[in-house]
Amino acid sequence: MTLLGQARTARRLLRNILRSRRNRSALSTRLAGTRPPAPGSIEIVVYFADTRVNLYQIRQWYAPLAELAKQHPVAIISRSPGTMLTLLDEAPVPAVYLRRVVDLERFVAEQPLRIVFYVNQNTKNFQMFRYGRMWHVFINHGESDKMYMTTNQYKAYDYAFIAGEAARERLQRKLWGYDLDAKALMIGRPQADHFAGALPYEPDDRTVVLYAPTWEGDRPAAAYGSIASHGERLVDALLATGRHRVIYRPHPRSGVVDAEYGAANTRIMQALERANAADPRAQHVVDTGPELGWQLAAADAAITDISAMVYDRLATGKPLLIARPASSDAEIDTTGYLSACEWLTAERAAEVVPLIDHLLTSEQAHASLRLWVERYFGDTTPGAATARFHAAVETLYAAWDAQAAQHAGDPITSESNPFDEDDDEDAVGGE
Repeated sequence: MTLLGQARTARRLLRNILRSRRNRSALSTRLAGTRPPAPGSIEIVVYFADTRVNLYQIRQWYAPLAELAKQHPVAIISRSPGTMLTLLDEAPVPAVYLRRVVDLERFVAEQPLRIVFYVNQNTKNFQMFRYGRMWHVFINHGESDKMYMTTNQYKAYDYAFIAGEAARERLQRKLWGYDLDAKALMIGRPQADHFAGALPYEPDDRTVVLYAPTWEGDRPAAAYGSIASHGERLVDALLATGRHRVIYRPHPRSGVVDAEYGAANTRIMQALERANAADPRAQHVVDTGPELGWQLAAADAAITDISAMVYDRLATGKPLLIARPASSDAEIDTTGYLSACEWLTAERAAEVVPLIDHLLTSEQAHASLRLWVERYFGDTTPGAATARFHAAVETLYAAWDAQAAQHAGDPITSESNPFDEDDDEDAVGGE
């Protein structure tokens, strides 16, 4: 590493340390006036060891968790002071800050935990895995055909909640020796039952197009982001018609690896701001908020990259285009929906308007879409996925009861852990 690189690394580490200290101080003040869940009161937790940059992964579960909490007491475990500060402001269920492993141990000893949910593959998940007498369940932070969806890490969990038949087939193809019948429970997409929210614009006769690209990725096989390759041209084409409204929702990590990718993201936002200044009736939206749902439901058409956003949109049964990665190194699973989707290549990005017009008027495209919705999510009747989610939880409750009865006389042994990590937070994490 060059001296300049070393200096930049040192500055970044110093910033992280100072930010962490500020967050810890602010959190200490906040927690002084907050009452934690009483001992013996929590049966289900979501374990979220990540920093704020990945809060989007748990935010999409807020509404389903709030609904579940009407039947079973639910809380969120945070290991990061910055994340905890945000959770205190926005989480719909109690949040608990357990920075040290000893704090985690005390919480586990005090609470009658039955289920621990995980929304990502953070390495600190293993600090929670070591506790027995509870089910460890991977619920993920979306449904997609990305390689992340077939990681062998699924085997680390007691169970996984998956969306539907497509997810089951994907895991069957990729994982050796994984007992799908015993371990994978299909629940659909319960988030889709809560796709709502106030519109930040006044609806009119404009065609609303959601453009929701992902970030640039941290390796060639995951280079799915389209902001630099497609984004500016397709947004310019939509702005030029005067009959489209753009909702632009970039991934919060856009530009963390590639500065030019981040610069293209900034230019798109500036173009939308200029278009609104020139014609206030256009009401284009730059959406960087935490709430996800209204965008998917409100848009007449959507353009996404290969990411969970494809399948969030698919769950609505409404038209979408997928930006085909410009990089030939990007891994594309064409055995599922991506084998029959409507692609938007970088070369045709400026032709996006006629492609959208075709999607909106083609009955054949609509019929094909309905078939894929069924394959990926099953019954999408409002409330059906929530019912399946709750039924899966009840299945695990019954299994827990059976195990508890079987091992009622077993001694409870101490589960020591020599690795009590105490990391400074807010280093940029991966997916």
